[in-house]
Amino acid sequence: MHTVIIGNGVSGITAARTLRKLSDQRITVISYETEHFFSRTALMYVYMGHMRFEDIKPYEDWFWEKNKIDLIKDRVTSIDFESKSLRLDATGELSYDSLILALGSKGNRFGWPGQDLQGVSGLYHVQDLERMEQHSPGLERAVVVGGGLIGIEMAEMFASRDIDVTFLVRETNYWNNVLPEEESQMISDHIREHHFDLRLGVNLGEIIDNGQGQVGGVVIKESGEKIPCGFVGLTPGVSPNIGWLKEGPLETNRGILVNAHLETNQPDVYAIGDCAEITEPRPGRRPIEAVWYTGRMMGETVAHTLAGNRTAYDPGIWFNSAKFLDIEYQVYGDVPARPGEEIGQYFWKGPDGRKSFRILFHKEHGHVTGFNLLGIRFRHEVCEKWLRDQTPVDQVMSNLALANFDPEFYRMHEEEIVAGYNAALGRQVRHRAKRNLNHVLKFLKSK
Repeated sequence: MHTVIIGNGVSGITAARTLRKLSDQRITVISYETEHFFSRTALMYVYMGHMRFEDIKPYEDWFWEKNKIDLIKDRVTSIDFESKSLRLDATGELSYDSLILALGSKGNRFGWPGQDLQGVSGLYHVQDLERMEQHSPGLERAVVVGGGLIGIEMAEMFASRDIDVTFLVRETNYWNNVLPEEESQMISDHIREHHFDLRLGVNLGEIIDNGQGQVGGVVIKESGEKIPCGFVGLTPGVSPNIGWLKEGPLETNRGILVNAHLETNQPDVYAIGDCAEITEPRPGRRPIEAVWYTGRMMGETVAHTLAGNRTAYDPGIWFNSAKFLDIEYQVYGDVPARPGEEIGQYFWKGPDGRKSFRILFHKEHGHVTGFNLLGIRFRHEVCEKWLRDQTPVDQVMSNLALANFDPEFYRMHEEEIVAGYNAALGRQVRHRAKRNLNHVLKFLKSK
């Protein structure tokens, strides 16, 4: 039995490692990007000098041979699903019994004039990092297009080398298509506090050629203003990297269509991670979720199926975490930028403007439906239990300290959060939970 995995990101490698634990199948992983798996989210720290590239490889190079996982650094050019074979640039033909497509994402480009000039790049692949390194010496200004998590990472990378950054963001506040308005405003203010030139409500018109095939500047579409720069970071989101499969028999939409067991319409072919589009997602979940932990869970799920235990993919309760410069961000459950009329909410903002807490709840039934946090860390297990058990919002508020995961000597804000909640909603909740690990463990074991 030979399982071939195309893609060595977190989803593909998790599938390989889990399958190896569960079986003695022959496993081959193919990647054109790099020879070995690396932590994609840590690329920024290599550029910033905090880590070397070898430091962001979770496993030693000898790990793969020891665990009998074959690695091929090559590009797959075509797949013959009928004969169960792949065509590779250098390696030639390779047959499979089972095939896992873990193709990842590609950065979005929308046909801007000049988008193919030297000095234009996203931030997703190792090659993107190399382009940033190549163009950084002597660079005075970079323009970052797009208001999301990748854009803020790229800006922070350039700032670490004293390179000025201009943001072009089409939304009226940073990432306000995802964040509620108050949090979005907080992040916009925070970006300006760090001396970035943040332009909101504008679009990229074109990228200017300096006469040598390289970036010389950009033009803002609405005003025609020209901004000189030597690098343009295109970060307006990502999409499944499946263009080369669109014309074949594999069923696709935005991504590769899969059922609840991550199976495609082709026999013994699976798709996982950023490239997979679930035809019937669980309630509250999106068909495509390009985040690290869902890719890992998909890898584990498909490995169990290939080891003989056919398993449905269950992503559980939505969560995500990131950093906006030095403000940490966490979301648990369903926190839309503009919730429906059936949802009530309470928002608290700390006096320093760098901390906030938002809780959402069902107005009729009273149970909590989501948490949004900036600058405050909550325990994943506690929030998940509250959401899974549909805990009444007043009960959650009276026990907020159970969730707090900030370091021991950080200032706690539960009392003032609860006081604000009582005042805003006319409640009489008394905060009584203790911030003690024994209490947390007892709570997690409770039914």
